[in-house]
Amino acid sequence: MADAETKALKAREKTEVTRPAEQTRPGPIFTPAVDIFETDRELTLLADLPGVKAEDLKIDLHDNILTLSADVQSPESPNEVGVLREYRTGKYFREFNLSEIIDQNKIEAELKDGVLQLRLPKVEAATPRKIKVKTS
Repeated sequence: MADAETKALKAREKTEVTRPAEQTRPGPIFTPAVDIFETDRELTLLADLPGVKAEDLKIDLHDNILTLSADVQSPESPNEVGVLREYRTGKYFREFNLSEIIDQNKIEAELKDGVLQLRLPKVEAATPRKIKVKTS
């Protein structure tokens, strides 16, 4: 199923943006880890976004480019003083090129327990089907 024709979603290189020319705000920008699964009818993308709230998540689709961006805030309250910090805050950013076999009008997104699930249905013409053979 993973031949050139069924590559409906291509991930760009995983990199952390660190050069000042690539960002206009200070702070780190993270690339969320993703898993992508495919069936005959759709692709499912799971993105790991710990600490992100739905109101801080932005999903854009423009010119066949699907962009995920989010802000993750510090979990500490104003009255707390940091003792050890392993949980990093900042921005998440990831882009994907969608092929023409994805039905862009039917994409659905759900954020649950820090995991974003995107359902990317395929257009009807791209889904396999069986053709009955008639006999005369």
